[in-house]
Amino acid sequence: MLETLSLASHGPVIPVIVIQRLEDAVPLAEALVAGGVKVLEVTLRTPVALQAMEAMAKVPGAIVGAGTLRTPQDVANAKNAGCQFGVSPGYTDALAAACEREGLPLLPGVSTASEVMQANAAGFGFLKLFPAVAVGGVNLLKALAGPFPDVAFCPTGGISPETAPQFLKLPNVRVCGGSWLTPQDALDAKDWARITRLAADAAALRGA
Repeated sequence: MLETLSLASHGPVIPVIVIQRLEDAVPLAEALVAGGVKVLEVTLRTPVALQAMEAMAKVPGAIVGAGTLRTPQDVANAKNAGCQFGVSPGYTDALAAACEREGLPLLPGVSTASEVMQANAAGFGFLKLFPAVAVGGVNLLKALAGPFPDVAFCPTGGISPETAPQFLKLPNVRVCGGSWLTPQDALDAKDWARITRLAADAAALRGA
């Protein structure tokens, strides 16, 4: 299976982005990259998401991936939009096979030990824990470290700038996902300078 672990080498936080207006896509990507955040997960949750991914993928320095992949068609669409990786809320063999066919590295979501075993058996050693806080957060990740010492995680869901350092200190966490880097009020105000500041703060979290 194509691995996504290299994504963690670019910084401690991957922003989880919901784009409502296509016009926001490029300046948002530019603002995040300017703050030192290069890996951008754009969720397939809005009508303009694929167009936004295509536009953001052309921003110098940006490594754009598609989030909320659920079907093989989602995978094909993401690949055609120029995405370099995919992220899913859960795991299915069909989704993994589609990513393999399309040559799209996948960060699959899991929330239980059984799901970790299923994804790991399919060749995935870097997994997204989702929804991280709701399913047990730091305590669950500590518990999973025992039986799965060779599996690394990207916890996403309910994490804040205040709690992110607690996750990032865990030996089995390589990077975490967060929506706080792109608050809707900042996007509505087109306050790109604020987003650059939030990105810079997030990029510095590993040393916190």
